[in-house]
Amino acid sequence: MSGYRRLEINEVDDITVVHFRDQKIIEDLKIQELGQELFHLVEVENRKKLVLNFVSVDFLSSAALVKLITLDKKVKSHGGKLKFCSIRPEIYEVFAITKLNRLFDIRGDEAEALAALS
Repeated sequence: MSGYRRLEINEVDDITVVHFRDQKIIEDLKIQELGQELFHLVEVENRKKLVLNFVSVDFLSSAALVKLITLDKKVKSHGGKLKFCSIRPEIYEVFAITKLNRLFDIRGDEAEALAALS
């Protein structure tokens, strides 16, 4: 999957940094594509260290959260590590209310997330 429609992928040493192309991740079709692209990174490309940078994301639906939970399970089952960063306060609040801030390792910014994986 060379061209990603929903994701922008960068490499920093052995770490894959993912930026989201969509500001609002709410439409079912986009969420399905997003999930497929994220899962492809882990299952097909065998990427072990992932940083998901949410700097451009203004809104996430609950269906998108389900994809992120599934991604976390896939990463762990493949012996990898996943960090989130640059989450807006209003989105972080949703993570806190749902207690997903305990499941996910959420860092303040990309540099902090990269340092945690190095």
